[in-house]
Amino acid sequence: MENLLGYTKNMLEDYFVNRGEKKYKATQVFEWLYRHGEYDIAKFSNIKKSIITTLQTDFTTDFIKIEKVLEGKDVKKFLFRLLDNEKIEAVLMEHDYGLSVCVSSQVGCNMGCRFCESGRLKKVRNLEAYEIVEQILLIQKHIGKRISSVVVMGIGEPFDNYDNIIRFIKIINDPKGLAIGSRHITVSTCGLVPKIKEFSNLDLQVNLALSLHGATDEVRNYLMPVNKVYNIDTVITTIKEYITKTNRRVTIEYVMLNMVNDRDSDAYNLARLLKGMNVYVNLIPYNATSIGEFQKSSQERIAEFGKILKQEGINVTVRREFGGNIKAACGQLRSESD
Repeated sequence: MENLLGYTKNMLEDYFVNRGEKKYKATQVFEWLYRHGEYDIAKFSNIKKSIITTLQTDFTTDFIKIEKVLEGKDVKKFLFRLLDNEKIEAVLMEHDYGLSVCVSSQVGCNMGCRFCESGRLKKVRNLEAYEIVEQILLIQKHIGKRISSVVVMGIGEPFDNYDNIIRFIKIINDPKGLAIGSRHITVSTCGLVPKIKEFSNLDLQVNLALSLHGATDEVRNYLMPVNKVYNIDTVITTIKEYITKTNRRVTIEYVMLNMVNDRDSDAYNLARLLKGMNVYVNLIPYNATSIGEFQKSSQERIAEFGKILKQEGINVTVRREFGGNIKAACGQLRSESD
């Protein structure tokens, strides 16, 4: 039995049409779920009893559960227990422009990035679309406020769970769903080239972020095993193709690791790599994890690194630090709760 919260409106329209019903029933269901917050199918009062019975036979609306919440300044970290007792995380961040949630896409991750706690938690399975949607619904209920932007940048590699991520995006972006605007949705990838190409063919208008973290194959091979499959030249060429096809700017995520990828030479290498591209670099202060192998770059080093990029004509921002005191790095809370 599938979870109703993992169905897009188009999927529901097909479901009803295949049963001889009108497509608009899908809109009615979406309004109950996402406007009224009603998850008891029996209470969809404007839908006839025979359809209610069919829906109850074919679908569940079971929810994952909030296991723990840690709070810091302008940030909350949520540990969720899934229906099979696996655990995932999401992070709520309060910005000047609204509330943003970073959601997980997998239980564990197979990408194995050396600096990432999630990389130590090998992939158990993909999250279903409903499990990603419910992270947002439960956080909104917990805080009593609406989420205005979403990043798929938590535990897991989103493009390694491509189909469920696309479903999720369509549900939260739908005007009858959570109505989160396309430009307020960002999907991050470590560089799965075939999926970047596939993503470029979709007319979703959402943002793409590339987790680069190194400007040479030597550095990136050390930090990110995926680079041995899709090296920097291949990834950057694909990103250039993506930008040309979609006419959309791409975010380059770059975590700052002391004496690993934060030297002046790294900044110049990065500038040369990105010269002339419609991108901006997001420098990320490292949240130290239990791994202990890496340390955060100093504020002075991050500032100097950013200054070099700007001098070389690269747009750059420094991500505001969130949750260093509440284990906000991907996978930290889950790994410590196992």
